[in-house]
Amino acid sequence: MVFFFTAKGQPVADILPFKRPSPKDKAKGKTLCRSNLHKWVVDKEKVFDVKQGKLVTTYICSRCGKTKIKAH
Repeated sequence: MVFFFTAKGQPVADILPFKRPSPKDKAKGKTLCRSNLHKWVVDKEKVFDVKQGKLVTTYICSRCGKTKIKAH
């Protein structure tokens, strides 16, 4: 490691080691959704659709945030 010092003997900056994320860390939680295997969770906020005038169930993927609506 190389350190640079000013005229007063103080270090210029702290040099931090850089670690690249592994491919496993970069793709974590995305590969299943790309294969259309979402983790659907029921959204309890929106129950009634005003435009259709029907009760609906809104599903949200907990990994990627994609929404799916099912009318009853």
